[in-house]
Amino acid sequence: MSKPLDDEEVKQELNKMVSFIKQEAEEKARELRVKADEEYENEKAKIVAQEQHHLNAVYDKKFKQALVARKIAQSTQTNKARLRVLSSREEHLNSLFEEVKNKVDKLSESDDYADILRRLIVQSMLKLMEGQVIIQARPKDEKVIESILDDAKNEFKEATGKDVDAQIQTSLEDASAGGVKLNGFGGRISIDNTIEARLSLLEDRMLPEIRMDLFGQNPNRKFDN
Repeated sequence: MSKPLDDEEVKQELNKMVSFIKQEAEEKARELRVKADEEYENEKAKIVAQEQHHLNAVYDKKFKQALVARKIAQSTQTNKARLRVLSSREEHLNSLFEEVKNKVDKLSESDDYADILRRLIVQSMLKLMEGQVIIQARPKDEKVIESILDDAKNEFKEATGKDVDAQIQTSLEDASAGGVKLNGFGGRISIDNTIEARLSLLEDRMLPEIRMDLFGQNPNRKFDN
């Protein structure tokens, strides 16, 4: 039978047990701290990565917005400059056509005006191809037209083999540049061969060529017309 422990031995055994428990507790605490530190670092890295991704997305968005804004600003400035150039060109062309119109307004005062009227009348007759026509003219051109009307009718007959009866109406304004309008088929068809109409037609046809001569080829235009 073993000898009972005395008080000193009991105390020593208790101290050993306390030391063992304390050591176990410290080791467990270290393990928990290490694990907590690892989890903290992992969570911190995850949060940092998420925030970095968010910041990158925000930066990319703002960068793209800045690029778009810059392109819009550049496009706006380019368009404004282009409009200024176009406006200047348009003013130049209008000035040119106005100068031509001023000269054309004096055409009826030239020695060639009677021959011009004859050719305009014949051209209108050939377009109508009608046996009866009404010639609308300025009151001050009536006598001139009367003097060349037979020649115009003969020229029409030579070209078509047909006779034409023409009546003169002084229904155009004396303030106009001159020329004639011819009505046929009971007034249902009208040919406008006034000087203003001819000039307007010439402007439309010649405008591309005039632009080319004055300003050169437009690099933004794929077709000439």
